[in-house]
Amino acid sequence: MLMFGFVSSGQTYKQQFNKLLSKKDTAGQAQLLTQWEAADSSDPELYIAFFNYYANKSLKEIIVLGDDPKGDQVLELQNQDSTAGDPPAYLYSDTYYDSVLLNQGYRYIDKGIEKFPDRLDMRFGRIFMLGETRDYTTFTTLIIQTIDYSAINKNQWLWTDGKPLDNPQHFMLSSIQDYQTTLYDTQDDSLLNNMKSIAEAVLKYYPDHIESLSNIAVVFMLQNEYDKALEALFKAEKLNPEDAIVLSNIAQAYKLKGDIKNSIKYYERTIKYGDSEMQTFAKNQINALEKMKK
Repeated sequence: MLMFGFVSSGQTYKQQFNKLLSKKDTAGQAQLLTQWEAADSSDPELYIAFFNYYANKSLKEIIVLGDDPKGDQVLELQNQDSTAGDPPAYLYSDTYYDSVLLNQGYRYIDKGIEKFPDRLDMRFGRIFMLGETRDYTTFTTLIIQTIDYSAINKNQWLWTDGKPLDNPQHFMLSSIQDYQTTLYDTQDDSLLNNMKSIAEAVLKYYPDHIESLSNIAVVFMLQNEYDKALEALFKAEKLNPEDAIVLSNIAQAYKLKGDIKNSIKYYERTIKYGDSEMQTFAKNQINALEKMKK
């Protein structure tokens, strides 16, 4: 009768859960998940629901007194005893994830991935949270595992409700490119090898993936290995001679190497094929390089 009560309105367990999730009714979510698991533990959506429940529940908000204000609501505190030039103090809210609760969510989504390895939404949900919590070691490992598995399942990926993706290989690779951007945007040089490992994993199965050739070249440039960078970029250029990003990266590699002539040559090609922003950048670079020649 209890089970009947949840589905009598014609709503699935998933629909019921999403409704409770939108209301932030954690007690109702917990009750429903218990009944859902007892009724159908083979439902892949159950594992996603458990993961969402614990991920949301793990997010905590705290009030912080400090000198690095975050968010829109910040209160500056005035200290009457402070002298001129003393840095102000601020009261503001910050968030963190309760690792105990989040790990419970990870246990469910890991079970889901094990049972339903073709569900790319499960994998990417897990990876997203690892990025949110800055666990970039596991983040990188799971991305590479996903790339490896794509060669096994031939990119027959499924998404929400087990529906197949349109152009699944492109979707997977473009999402992984977004994850590479996440690593790059940290500006943390210790993560350069993570970027390289991901690019190498992609190129192992998809040697014509221009973005990964460019990614690994950028890493080589940041590590002062300009010849290796150019080797990867020339492969990318051969695949698409009109890719302005690749051409600009080649120009930059030559610039860093001290080869002004070839750097100008490739910035000129960047102007030919790039958008207005890239054209402006390339022109400025050429002007600077011309001055260096004098």
